Amino acid sequence: MPTNLPAEAKRKWTEVSAARNPHEKLRLMEEFLSLVPKHKGTAKLCAQVKKQMAMIREELEEKQRRKAGRGGSRFFIEKEGAAQVVVIGLTNVGKSSLLRALTNAKVEVSQAPYTTSEPVPGMLSYEDIQFQIVEAPAIMEGAAEGKAWGLQTLALARNADGLILMVDLGHDPVKQLSIILGELQKARILVSKPRAYVEIERRHMGEGLRIIVFGQLLGCTFKDVEDLLKSYGVTNALVKIYGQATLDEVEDAIFGNITYKPAIIVANKLDLKGAESNLRLLESYVEGNLKVIAVSCENGQGIKGIGEVLFKALGLIRVYTKEPGEKEPSKKPFILKRGSTVQDLAKHIHSDFIDGFLYAKIWSKRLSFSPQKVGAAFILEDGDIVEIHAK
Repeated sequence: MPTNLPAEAKRKWTEVSAARNPHEKLRLMEEFLSLVPKHKGTAKLCAQVKKQMAMIREELEEKQRRKAGRGGSRFFIEKEGAAQVVVIGLTNVGKSSLLRALTNAKVEVSQAPYTTSEPVPGMLSYEDIQFQIVEAPAIMEGAAEGKAWGLQTLALARNADGLILMVDLGHDPVKQLSIILGELQKARILVSKPRAYVEIERRHMGEGLRIIVFGQLLGCTFKDVEDLLKSYGVTNALVKIYGQATLDEVEDAIFGNITYKPAIIVANKLDLKGAESNLRLLESYVEGNLKVIAVSCENGQGIKGIGEVLFKALGLIRVYTKEPGEKEPSKKPFILKRGSTVQDLAKHIHSDFIDGFLYAKIWSKRLSFSPQKVGAAFILEDGDIVEIHAK
C-alpha cells in the first residue's frame, strides 16, 4: 500500500516539485523529511529523497568550484538530435573508442584507468536523423553511494532517453554487467521493461489532470489513482500507466523514484582471444531481455549496426509532414515515440493545429490505399507522411 503520508507532508512535496531553485528545493526536501513519519513503510522513500538531495548538493558544489576557478566537471549535457543516449561501463572497456568510432567527437583514448572525468558528447548519424551519444565517466561498485563520479554518472543516465551498457569481452562480461545493473538498480533506474511503469508529465496550470491506463490497475480503482495524485497536488498533468500497476507504483512515480530507460549492450573487443566464448556467456545471462551487439572498436567490426539497433530499442518513429497542395513531404522528419497519434504530431508542430484540427491525410505503405482521411486518434508508424488540415 502507499506510504500514507500525512497531508502536511504531501503538501510539502507539492512545494518540492514546484521549486526550480536548487537551494530552495534542498530546503523544502529537508522540511519534507521532517514531516515524514519514521517507520518501515517510509524507509525506502526517505532513502531515495536523501539520494536526490545528495545529487543536488554535488551539482551545487561543482558549480561553486567552477565559479571559484578551481575547475570542476561539467556534468549536464543539453540534449540534441533525436535522442540522448549515455554510454555506461566500467573503466577501460572502450567507451572513448566507441564514441570516436560512432561520432565526430574529439575524445582522448587511453589505456590509463578513469581517463574520462566528465561527460563527452558526439553525434551519431543514422539515415536521416542523429542521436547524441554521451560517454559518461566510468562506473564502479559503490557508484550509487557516491563513490568517485557515481552520483553524477547515474544522474546522466536518469536524464537520458536511453543507455548503452558497455562491457569488455576480454574479461568476464557477466560480472561487469552485474555491477552496472546493480548500481543502476540502486539508483532505481530500470533497463528492462518493468511489470508496471508510470509516467507523469507535468502540464501548465488550467490544463487539468488526464490519466490514461494502457494496462491494468491492481488492487485499486481509477478514482483511487486520481485521489492519490490530487492529494500530492498533481492536478495539471498527463499520467500514463503501463502494465499492471498498483497505487505503490503510482506513488513512486510522484516522487520520481523509479525510471525506465531502454538500453542495449555493446560488447567490445570481439577481436581478442576468448571473446566468442565470453560473448556466449553474456548472451545466455541476459536471456534475450537486452539486445547484445558484439563489436571491435579496434577494427570496426559490428559498429555500423548500432544506429539501427538504437532506433528500434528507443521505440522511435519518423513522421514526415506535407503542406496541403505541395507534392513532396518535408525532408526532415518529426521524431515521435512509437504509439504516437496524429494529435501528438499536431502538438509538436504548433498549438494552433490542436485547437483548429479538422482531419489529416495519411500516406503509408501499410494502408491499402493512400492517402486516407483520418482523425486525431489515428496511430502513426515509422515513415508515415501526414498532411494536417485545420480551420
